[in-house]
Amino acid sequence: MSADAVPTLPVSRTCPYAPLAEHRKLREETPIAKVKLPNGRVVWVATSHKDIRTILSDPRFSSNRRHPNFPTLAHERPPSSDLKPMLLELDPPEHGQARRAVLGEFTLQRINALAPRIQQIVDEHIDAMLAGPRPVDLVQALSLPVPSLVICELLGVPYSDHDFFQKHSSLIVNQKTPADVIMGSVVELMTYLGKLVGAKAQSPTEDLLSRQIQKQLAETGAVDFEGMVSMAFLLLIAGHETTANMISLSTLVLLQHPEKLAAIKQDPSKTIGAVEELLRYFTIAESALGRVATDDVEIGGVVIKAGEGVFALANTANRDPEVFENADELDLERGSRNHLAFGFGPHQCLGQNLARLELQIVIDTLFRRIPELRSAVPFEQLSFKDSSTVYGMHEFPVTW
Repeated sequence: MSADAVPTLPVSRTCPYAPLAEHRKLREETPIAKVKLPNGRVVWVATSHKDIRTILSDPRFSSNRRHPNFPTLAHERPPSSDLKPMLLELDPPEHGQARRAVLGEFTLQRINALAPRIQQIVDEHIDAMLAGPRPVDLVQALSLPVPSLVICELLGVPYSDHDFFQKHSSLIVNQKTPADVIMGSVVELMTYLGKLVGAKAQSPTEDLLSRQIQKQLAETGAVDFEGMVSMAFLLLIAGHETTANMISLSTLVLLQHPEKLAAIKQDPSKTIGAVEELLRYFTIAESALGRVATDDVEIGGVVIKAGEGVFALANTANRDPEVFENADELDLERGSRNHLAFGFGPHQCLGQNLARLELQIVIDTLFRRIPELRSAVPFEQLSFKDSSTVYGMHEFPVTW
């Protein structure tokens, strides 16, 4: 695609809550449009709820992130890699086979069985907050450690190494990180996980990685070490970066809407629906929804040619007035689960049940145990992650 006369589309959020005005305008006037990203790459963007659902469920759009035209917000493309593709990079039939192999680990029944341990983890960290000095950074005291501990225990990763993988995962999801630094972090994490998978193959324990290793041994007599490391890498990063940012953002917006928060406190059964609305309202990981057309495809009256990249702007689609009434309002009783915060189609987020449960437990417990919680600084002084592929807060000082 030529960059001539194609408008540049900003992508960094300037408001913590609302989609960019340029994105809204596209949804209203040109839902499928060709634009130039700030890094100079020309891609198609989709902004309507209907079109994005179509793209994400159409097998003619590939998730192969190694394709030269795959849309990315990074300023440099990572150097070519011989690492085995991760689950989110695979297309049918390999994707279906790989996803089915691990899908049983994330059923609602299995995830709900984790609730007592998640509750214990949340309580322990709130205990530490209450016993310590004020103000406290909610990000470091609660938002990051809770999902990090949960995913570590689920996978069987020693939590004592969390500083190591949090440092590298932060570099990987930052759009401004140089490509060689990203690749270096990927290699370091993969090397670490490779040693861990090897150790579990020799001495299995009660965790997801050990169960998957034993399953492969029973079925094939061998372990796909590269595939196992690739799966662990994806789950480790996705399992704490996204939920951690949602905890901070959800706490902030609930504090800014005391009447809505009061309704949840009075009736905790409303938290389940509130979590869905918070997920829709923020849509923190929309830049993960890129695709490459493998054939000429007509979407919304526009032909996207084979080999062209498409970005699905889910944050804008989740404010589509044709789908969500009063879409810009935070309505905790909306009850809509047709949002795109977890994507859509074959690649819809594996860990969505876990994310929902963690958010529900944190919200209910935090405001029950610290009812006077409030931000320790004015809203204008808060710092948001506008250069990360996962939106969130750098820090959130709170007190009570």
